[in-house]
Amino acid sequence: MAKVAFIGLGVMGYPMARHLLNKGHEVTVYNRTFAKAQTWVDTYGGRCCPTPKEAAIGQDIVFTCVGNDNDLREVVLGDDGVIHGMALGTVLVDHTTASADVARELHKVLGEKGIDFLDAPVSGGQAGAENGVLTVMVGGEQAVFERVKPVIEAFARCAERLGEVGAGQLTKMVNQICIAGVVQGLAEALQFARKAGLDGEKVVEVISKGAAQSWQMENRYKTMWAQNYDFGFAVDWMRKDLGIALEEARRNGSHLPLTALVDQFYSEVQAMGGNRWDTSSLLARFEKNTK
Repeated sequence: MAKVAFIGLGVMGYPMARHLLNKGHEVTVYNRTFAKAQTWVDTYGGRCCPTPKEAAIGQDIVFTCVGNDNDLREVVLGDDGVIHGMALGTVLVDHTTASADVARELHKVLGEKGIDFLDAPVSGGQAGAENGVLTVMVGGEQAVFERVKPVIEAFARCAERLGEVGAGQLTKMVNQICIAGVVQGLAEALQFARKAGLDGEKVVEVISKGAAQSWQMENRYKTMWAQNYDFGFAVDWMRKDLGIALEEARRNGSHLPLTALVDQFYSEVQAMGGNRWDTSSLLARFEKNTK
């Protein structure tokens, strides 16, 4: 069992930290809103600290799961960042969906202090976090990954190393590019089915048994058909992720025309007030345009 700190108790981090505690690890938590960290402790146990630095003191592993590159820099490198509390030979595992650049930056700075680093973004959404079945995409040294993999498995059904530091974030970009295209295709298909007067649920029940099947189809078609989007992975978050992927594509010379188009469509959903709607709300664009 390990002594760990978990920094960031959002919709993902909150249950991920719980799974670590339930597996017998000694867990200390920090959240920018301290009351949320205190509630977590009151509910599950463990302890909380008022700063990332204090939470990191004495830990074997520090996990971070925050909003973006700047949030990550703040909790790691800021005046009260974990770098000031972590000891030689400990490991920082970052589950934030961020840029590959910030992963490499943190790896360099932490390495100068003798602290190991893994970039380890996750996929599976809030449900995956709640159920402890996330997919974790890891970049970093093999030996470091092998040390922490048994701990990561507290909340993951799949954790794999994809390469050196930055490879985890690059793989998460591939993941989000795939999701964007699939969700747009599903939105168009369901709009077509509605216009054609078909029973959407029956249609999907049939086609999901064939080559059209996808996770998005299996898990989102009912709420999409019912025009219910007040849950899930927020449009704001998806646009942040797609922005990271598009920026990386500009640098590496890859072409993402569909991803750029879907990103534009999500901006239209935001203009409709759907910032916190689930990413499946791409269908809402068609519903708006036909009213």
